[in-house]
Amino acid sequence: MIKHLSCMLMLSVMVGCASDPAPTEQLRLTEQALTQARSVGASEQTPALALAEDELAAAVVAMKDEDYRQARRLAEKAELDARLAEASVLNDKSQQELAELARRIARLREQLGDLQ
Repeated sequence: MIKHLSCMLMLSVMVGCASDPAPTEQLRLTEQALTQARSVGASEQTPALALAEDELAAAVVAMKDEDYRQARRLAEKAELDARLAEASVLNDKSQQELAELARRIARLREQLGDLQ
């Protein structure tokens, strides 16, 4: 009986030690990723940014409920979606710049053709 009780006690201690810590650092990284995405021009109309903000809000709720595993998972997903939003905006800007350069090259070719 004592041996069984001590095994149960050890098991409960191990489970307590194995619980997830509060993901405060992950939440900070996620906020940072959202700020970075906004700084390059992502807005609420950017689908990935809107999703990231929703996931971060859900992570904060999970954190308040002390469901740290779920909070960490949601915060990590929000960080990745914020980074996707940033990359998407930067890609769009690059595509616009490329199109503008192509138009300028075409104009220069026309001007060169007129000179010949």
